[in-house]
Parts: sequence; C-alpha cells; structure tokens
Amino acid sequence: MLTTPRRSPSVGGERRVRSRGAWVRVAGAVVAGLLLYVAFPPLGAWWAAPLGIALVLAVVEGRRVRTAFGLGLLTGVAYQWPLLHWTGEYVGGVWLLLLVALTVVVAVPVALAPLVLRLPGAPLWAAALWVAGEAVIERWPFAGFPWAKLAFGQPGGPFAPLASLGGAPLVSFAVALSGAGLWALVRTLRSRRRAATLAGALVALLLGPIAGLATWPSVAADPPGPTITVAAVQGNVPRAGLDFNTQRRAVLDNHVAQTRRLADDVRAGRTPRPDLVIWPENSSDIDPIRNADAGAEIQAVTDEVGVPVVVGAVLSGTRDPDGTIVQGPRNTAIVWMPGTGPAATYTKRHILPFGEYIPLRPVARAVSSLVDRVTDFEPGTGSGVLTAGPARLGVVTCYEVVFDDAVRDAVRGGADLLTVPTNNATFGYSDMTYQQQGMSRIRAIEHDRAVVIAATSGQSAIVAPDGTLVARTGPLFTPGLLVERVPLRTTTTLATRLGPGPEWVLAGLGAAAVIAGVVVARRGSRA
Repeated sequence: MLTTPRRSPSVGGERRVRSRGAWVRVAGAVVAGLLLYVAFPPLGAWWAAPLGIALVLAVVEGRRVRTAFGLGLLTGVAYQWPLLHWTGEYVGGVWLLLLVALTVVVAVPVALAPLVLRLPGAPLWAAALWVAGEAVIERWPFAGFPWAKLAFGQPGGPFAPLASLGGAPLVSFAVALSGAGLWALVRTLRSRRRAATLAGALVALLLGPIAGLATWPSVAADPPGPTITVAAVQGNVPRAGLDFNTQRRAVLDNHVAQTRRLADDVRAGRTPRPDLVIWPENSSDIDPIRNADAGAEIQAVTDEVGVPVVVGAVLSGTRDPDGTIVQGPRNTAIVWMPGTGPAATYTKRHILPFGEYIPLRPVARAVSSLVDRVTDFEPGTGSGVLTAGPARLGVVTCYEVVFDDAVRDAVRGGADLLTVPTNNATFGYSDMTYQQQGMSRIRAIEHDRAVVIAATSGQSAIVAPDGTLVARTGPLFTPGLLVERVPLRTTTTLATRLGPGPEWVLAGLGAAAVIAGVVVARRGSRA
C-alpha cells in the first residue's frame, strides 16, 4: 500500500514564518514612506523623517538588491503620491508619468542600501547614498523635480539651521544620518554588540540635531543693517483650478483692487507706506506690454501707490505667418515704475514639467487630453536679480524655489532680498502652498535673506532670514495684504560660498560606498 509522504511540520512552519516576514517588510516599506511624507508641511512632523529612514533601512537590511528595489518602490509610492497628488489638479492623469519616474529614483538608493549597510560606519554611507539619490532628482527626470528632498520637511526642526552651512543637501544628509543612526542603535542593542559600536550609533543619531541646535544662535542673530517696508498683494482668483485662466481679466482686476486698497490705507495712515509692492506670478496673464488696457490699468495703480510694483505677467509668444511658434509664452516678473512703466524683467528659468511645458507629449496625450490645453513656455536666462526701488530683489518664481542653483544664483548675483511670486490657484485647496512655504523657510536660512512670498490665492507670507514666519495671510482663496519691515542683507553664508560642493562630496561618498559594498559582497560570495 502506497502512502503520500507528509511534509515535515517544521518545513511548513518555516515557510509561514518567511511569508509572514515578507508581509511585515512590505508593510514596513509603506509605513516608512508615509513617515517621510508626514514630515512635510502642513503636517510638519519633522521628527517622522528620521523614523522613516530608520524603518526603510531595517526593512531592506540583508535583502538582495532586486528585493530591496521592490520594497523601495513601495516606499516611493507611499512617500511621493500623497506629497505630490496636487500635480494631478493641472493635467489630470498625466501626473502618473511623473510619479512613476520619481518613485523609481527613490527606489534606486533604497535598493542599493543593503550593499552599504554591511560596511563599517554604515549610517554615514547610508546617509550619503540618500543624498546621492536626491542629487539625481535635482537634475532628472524632466530637468529635475526635487520637491521631495528631506530638507524641505524640516523648516521647524533642529536640523534646519544646518542649511546655512551646507545648504539643503547637508540638511537632508543630517536627517538621513540620524535615521540611519537610529537603525544602527536598535540593531546594536538587539545584538548586544560592543560599546564602541553603540557609541557610533548614538553619534550618528544625535550629531545632526545637536549640530543644528549649536548653529541656531548664529542663524538667529540679527545684525544691524538697512531695512525696507515691503507689501505683498494677494488679489485672489474667481475660482480654484485650471479654468482660472479663462478669467484672466478678473484676476488682474483683483490685484489692482487690492493695491488700490493699500494706497487708500497708506493715505489714511492705517498702513505704513511701502518702499516696494510685490504681486504674484500670473497676476496679469494678459500681456501688459502688448495689451494697452492691461498696461494702463497697472500703470494707473502703480502711480497711485507711488512705488515700484513687481508684476507677475505672462508675456505672449510669437508665431510665423504660417502659425509656427517662434517663441513660446514667457512667465516674467516685471518691475513697473511710477510714471515710466516697465523697467527690469526676469523670465522664469526652471519651468514646471506637465504644467508650463509637456515632456513626452505624445505619451502624455494618451494619458490625458488636458495636455493640449498647455502651450510650452519659453525658459529664461539670468540670475533673477532686479533693481526694485531700494532693493536688489532676487526673484525665484514659484517652482524655482526647489532648485538649489536658482536661489544661490540670485544671492550670488547681489540679491539682498528674495521673493517667491507664486500662483497656487491652479492646484486648488491642496497642500502645495504650504510645502512651498516650508521650502522658502529653508532657503531663507540657507542664504541669510528675508523672503517675500506673494501668492495669487494664498498663502502669502513674509519669512525672516532665520526661517521664522513673520506674517502670513489667512485661508486659501481669500484676498489679502501683507505689509512688513524686512532687512536687506548682503552677508554670505558658508552654504552660499560653498555652492554645490557639499552635495557633490556627499554624493561622491555615497557612490564610493556602493562600489565598496559591491566589492565586499563579491568577496563574500567567493569565500
């Protein structure tokens, strides 16, 4: 009589344990991504980012690169999707193309992490590897989309002052190092390793926040110097979403009305007279250079307020007689002078993919028909420094604030005050405006400059050079005015002087660690 052999209970139990462990890792990868997301404004739980890094390292430790890549994809989706879902407000499902690309860029350093975690001093190499990944996102895909840098979730945390020493890359490194230190500490305590290993893990965990807190007094210092009064005008739009563009005249009229209100308040003594007025991006989507009515309206209110007004305008593109586009429209900041009209201009250099131009247009069209409503804008050149009344104004238009070089070029070009004119109306009631505000706070610390955020529909804000929010408007989609005294600074921080140096050094360390990890892995497989 033949009988079917029974499987050993130990084998079945081992498979169940492995299966359970795999699901735990999957859940851990997702939770890690969510922790990275909740660090960002408006939630602003800065401490969650180191926890997310620690968890993702714990999840991928000892895994094969291919397995770690899959877990990294889960982390990337859980991190990027909630952070960037507002991009879908503009061109619908085409934002999935951007999400896929960004998720892959996050997954690659996570996939390589197991190689560096086996090296001595693993927290240092893991943190450098994360910065290397962010260096890629700064430049690719679509000429870069570095919105999700760890540094931008830290404006209210102890890591933020480090921006004055090494810019956003150093802040990201410190956050990742702290998270990797936490991973190493837990691992060391569980394995009861020697005291030296424990001490190294503690140093990695605490070095970033301690260094940031030690740097804070110098960041917060307020040296004597000239100040000016600046007004940020928030005119609001008729309604949220992409179709605000169909009501361009109403948007211009709203900003004129708020500026006229400012002039009335100054005459009545309710508000101090500003030295400079800043309007948001897209406050005049009617080209005021070619359209006499729009230009006359802006001139009239500028004459009334009696000081330069920086107008965010869309300048029309040009076509050949056969309809071929010679030059696309330009997203431009114009210094409008009382009595004389347009003066200095700056055209946005870093234009928004899937917003101001459509990469992979045939593919994008297959995903969303809305892409045909977007005409590719023409990028500008220059440092963005405009003479605007008493200020040397560094203009970093909306999306440009995410790029290290855009802000650094303005400061190195002589800007003593920064402004981020922005149009967030397109993205509805999303978190985009608050995330951008957090980035502006990091940039203020990085370069020791006050920042004026002028938004079409909110939230406009004034940021002190130490990253403190001095003033901000109320709920989204309401008109508002901010009039504040701000310093004009000419100091240069170490971060401004070093430029991209810290990023390249850290990214190089990360790449070197991966190579060393590969060598160690091959030697181990031959042994």
